[in-house]
Amino acid sequence: MRNGKAFLNRNAQRIVDEMIDNADRLRIAHSRGSLGEHLIDAGANEEGGIDAGMRIIEICMGGLGAVSTQLNRGAGRWPLGIHVRSSQPVLACLASQYAGWNLSHGKYFAMGSGPIRTLARVEHLFEEIVYEEPDAKTSVIVLETAAPPPREIVEKVARSTGLAPEALTFIYAPTQSLTGSVQIVGRVLEVALHKAHDLKFPLDAIIDGAGYAPLPAPHPDFLQAMGRTNDAIIYGGLVQLFVHGAASDARALAEQLPSRTSRDYGQPFADIFRAFKGDFYAIDPHLFSPAEVIVTAIESGETFRSGGIDNAMLEQSLG
Repeated sequence: MRNGKAFLNRNAQRIVDEMIDNADRLRIAHSRGSLGEHLIDAGANEEGGIDAGMRIIEICMGGLGAVSTQLNRGAGRWPLGIHVRSSQPVLACLASQYAGWNLSHGKYFAMGSGPIRTLARVEHLFEEIVYEEPDAKTSVIVLETAAPPPREIVEKVARSTGLAPEALTFIYAPTQSLTGSVQIVGRVLEVALHKAHDLKFPLDAIIDGAGYAPLPAPHPDFLQAMGRTNDAIIYGGLVQLFVHGAASDARALAEQLPSRTSRDYGQPFADIFRAFKGDFYAIDPHLFSPAEVIVTAIESGETFRSGGIDNAMLEQSLG
């Protein structure tokens, strides 16, 4: 798949600069690391919050996503939800937002997300998504962790991207924080795109999309926090995709995309994770998708809907 320039890194840097300028209001902290890299604590030692999380979603999507909160009185105990939308969903979600860059050193482990992945291009996904931004002077990476990256990780990222450490910004917030909860739930559209890719649906055919998922309360325990954010999407997420191509292909995609097609559907994610002894990759990857999916075939004007919100599982999981 080939996409024209969308200036993902430039867009993200603009949002980062705004976050730094409004650090007090967002309850975040900006500092410099030992190599001159920019560090933003968005929820580890700082309070962070919903606004900070929404800015991080925008950064992760390379500035190609519209992000908002919605209050739904009919949504039971979790009326507040996160809504994301993009008219360039493949670039925003797969080329940028997807947490696909494994960054680890010693006991430090994090998955890197954001437009910096388009510069590093270390993932097989970029054999299909051809995006170039050769004039990028700075870049941003988001880490779902409670600690800033060690020197070795900063050096690795600098080598992989060809950018000096002082041109890099590392944003970090743990899953247990309110910021972390928001930015993870904000991946509801991204997981649908990722599963569509796994299902071999042509990425070029996906031209627009929107998603919504309820925002669960943070939990101090990492496993419970991770479980709640995943379950918000798996059992409470709703996504609509607009696609080119035959109506029969759109129907097949709608039928295969919902999380209930997975063999592991039907338990809180934390319980599933324990059952697989913490081996994330042993879990059926088709579980990671929204509860309900709507696919609209642009040429025929037909819309197909499959899956459904599982309120019983939300009651069991979200607390």
